[in-house]
Amino acid sequence: MTIEKTNIDGAYIIQNNYIEDERGYFLRLFCNDELKKHNLDFEIKQSSISYNNKKYTVRGMHYQTAPYGEIKVVRCIKGRVFDAIADIRKDSPTYGRHFTVELSEDNGKMIYIPPYAAHGFQTLEDNTIVCYFMGTSFVPDASSGFHWEDPFFNIDWPFKKNIIISEKDKNMHNFN
Repeated sequence: MTIEKTNIDGAYIIQNNYIEDERGYFLRLFCNDELKKHNLDFEIKQSSISYNNKKYTVRGMHYQTAPYGEIKVVRCIKGRVFDAIADIRKDSPTYGRHFTVELSEDNGKMIYIPPYAAHGFQTLEDNTIVCYFMGTSFVPDASSGFHWEDPFFNIDWPFKKNIIISEKDKNMHNFN
């Protein structure tokens, strides 16, 4: 497992290493001991799966408000997604920046998202599954977000037409 910094303070790409042979492969999905070596320590409080049956599906940009900020580790376990995080922490040196990465079942990458950073993704294939590990349980009253095309963050999403999005996400306001 390798861990590299992104352009967002406290966010990292985690690259899992496949061990392959004639049977297939073995992949460690999560290892807190490896994260601790990089001063990234969090206890998994909740794990969730997001199944997306159609390409172009958008979920995000979501986060939990104080005091319920959650660390997330996100991995695509089937298909491919364009994954995005945005730094909304006003006291952060990277406030206002965003970071994007393709996560797929083939590349084995995960993204470590710090608390109070917003997260979203867009599916690049049908039948895509995204797995989340969270350091805080979901608190419905703390759930928040902003519009996925917010010009403040100017995320260059791969597809802007023919998207599939919930009414809630479609009607989100801009961050600023």
